[in-house]
Amino acid sequence: MGTSIDPGTRLGPVRLTVADLDRARAFYRRALGLQELEGGDGLAVLGTAPDRPLVELAGSVAAPERPRRSTGLFHLAILVPSRAELARSLRRVLDAGGSFTGASDHLVSEALYLDDPEGSGIEIYRDRPREEWTRDEDGLRMATLPLDVEGVLREMPASPDEGMPEGTTMGHVHLQVRDISEAEAFYSGVIGFDPTVRGYPGALFVSAGGYHHHVGLNTWGTAGAPAPPEGSRGLSRFEIVVPAAGEVARIEDRARAAGHEAHRADGGVLLRDPSGNRVLVRQSALPPRRRL
Repeated sequence: MGTSIDPGTRLGPVRLTVADLDRARAFYRRALGLQELEGGDGLAVLGTAPDRPLVELAGSVAAPERPRRSTGLFHLAILVPSRAELARSLRRVLDAGGSFTGASDHLVSEALYLDDPEGSGIEIYRDRPREEWTRDEDGLRMATLPLDVEGVLREMPASPDEGMPEGTTMGHVHLQVRDISEAEAFYSGVIGFDPTVRGYPGALFVSAGGYHHHVGLNTWGTAGAPAPPEGSRGLSRFEIVVPAAGEVARIEDRARAAGHEAHRADGGVLLRDPSGNRVLVRQSALPPRRRL
């Protein structure tokens, strides 16, 4: 029996530890156009609808900066439903006084890159239709080409900006890890994602259901690096959402069999990958949010 995860798997919210909760909350609302869905006890949950949280901000004024050479978040990636919404996102960030660190055409998608006020990386992107994706000997064909920014801006809607639309999702997360082989053993062998792209040196992309990637993994500057100190700013955890409880149990069993610790939390099972990144695997129904 194979270990492939259910093709209906998606990502849930990404939780970040931040030192200045008010500043971070204001950024995600103004520059990204997210709504605050829940707040209190030092945890702000932002998204587009009550059943679609995207980012959770856990405030901790004593949180130290993540050391430069340590594993953790490369970026979280917010998927907007159209090129027009990508154009609106571009304008929204600029109107809020923000700036971009990059803009790329990845063949399967078009993407904008920026950092939040505490240095966590963010990608905002739109997918091209799957029928336009192509494959080569390395799997799904992806590249990093200059984005046609003018072409994107020509798609700008005439309607008022009312924030990120409800069709927006957490498309993927991209992690910095210490070793690609052990990361693949965890995300493919334990979690059950299928490798999709191996063509980038020092990187691997994996997914469920033939998507280009739900998790990106790289060692660009972090080969052999340690995890950051507990409670550091940046990634606290991200969520993998599966359609059925049986899938959670199977992943928990594989994790324990492979020697990984697994703890029940928030309606799912909380794991750590070999590089120290925390992953909550849970069933589709949303549990009450709480701090860990």
